Amino acid sequence: MDLTKRPLTFLAGFGLAFGALAVPAIAQEVTPAGVSPEVAFVFNTFSFLMCGALVMWMAAGFAMLESGLVRTKNTAAICLKNIALYSFAGIMYYLIGYDLMYTGVDGGFIGSFGLLYNPSETELALINGSEDPAVLATVVESGYASMSDWFFQMVFVATAASIVSGTLAERIKVWPFMLFTIVLTGFIYPIQGSWVWGGGWLAEMGFSDFAGSTLVHSVGGWAALTGAIILGARDGKFNKDGTANPMPGANLPLATLGTFILWLGWFGFNGGSQLALGSALDASAMAIVFVNTNLAAAAGVVAAMVVSQLLFRKIDLTFALNGAIAGLVAITAGPDLQNHLWSLVVGGVGGVLVVVFVRVIEWIRIDDVVGAISAHLVCGIWGTLAVGIFGSGSLWVQFVGVAAIGVYTAVASAILWLVLKFALGIRASREDEVLGLDKAELGMEAYPEFGTGSQRLV
Repeated sequence: MDLTKRPLTFLAGFGLAFGALAVPAIAQEVTPAGVSPEVAFVFNTFSFLMCGALVMWMAAGFAMLESGLVRTKNTAAICLKNIALYSFAGIMYYLIGYDLMYTGVDGGFIGSFGLLYNPSETELALINGSEDPAVLATVVESGYASMSDWFFQMVFVATAASIVSGTLAERIKVWPFMLFTIVLTGFIYPIQGSWVWGGGWLAEMGFSDFAGSTLVHSVGGWAALTGAIILGARDGKFNKDGTANPMPGANLPLATLGTFILWLGWFGFNGGSQLALGSALDASAMAIVFVNTNLAAAAGVVAAMVVSQLLFRKIDLTFALNGAIAGLVAITAGPDLQNHLWSLVVGGVGGVLVVVFVRVIEWIRIDDVVGAISAHLVCGIWGTLAVGIFGSGSLWVQFVGVAAIGVYTAVASAILWLVLKFALGIRASREDEVLGLDKAELGMEAYPEFGTGSQRLV
């Protein structure tokens, strides 16, 4: 029989042969989990890289969700901000952010101001051909490739910046927003992140935030809230009596696609935060995280639909979309719950909160274009406190962490927004807002065939 004509048979045979050769090598030294340290190193690194890629794909989800919820005249500006903020975030986290967050925190309030986080000397020696067994042993002992961890942490900081973009859409200038993003991702986010994930003072207290309901989502929400207050509402959003005028998004199918992309990316967001895949224990724990993440999002959608029907006698698609985001944000602090029923409760409460607080935020005359403050800030707080209710954390310690990070982020963000406002100006002129930021800031339209017929402003 010619095996080359039977590819599946050939590949199966090759795999068995390779496995037979590999087993003795792996069996030389095994961990208690049953695999060699080098195999565990490979799986852990792979988990960081693949889950990080899923989280990076969430940038596309935010771009599509926000693009669908703004008016056509601001679509290109939203797309530009989303790809630009991801780029600025990555550069700043490489230049200084990672070291501030993880290097030399030691139970304190801030890491080191070292610049340019690069691979370790031993990893570089291994890559460059060193055959010294001590080099390989040192690399493997770390548990994962150093830059795989950097990549996974970097995509998280970009997520925090994406939250701000949607809230302030349709009236903020591009360059002041980018300057805010630079400081947020290079300094504000890493400093508070060091308090927990870097082994800082909140970690010493026992504060728990598995994947960042507070450290990522609430931080983005606080930055968005302070920005929305200082920036002001869109022209025509509120009447003199305080009532709000609807400004519906232009492309709800696109917003729906963005939500599904975010939902998919969240499996990397929460699943990768297990921080290991080198043992049966880690694989089983990651499976639990995936299931809880999915159930919470589903519960958020259903709860938002029901509350929307009860309060407004209509099922609002945008509430359902934000219900999914709310459920995902809420479960992010504690997706390792071993009773999946609690994930339904956490996500369902998130779905209720997002509908209620979208109206509350509007009632106090804060203009949040995409509902990010309700979905990310409010539900991030709820999810973090839920760890003290349904998980193993202390409710008091969880509250202290939420309050400390909230005060720090709100104050730091407000100061930065005010500096930018008085130094450069952060708001587009009324004429530019009426014209649309696509033409005013970019000189182009996202949908030129539906506008003036001219793609570029001349």
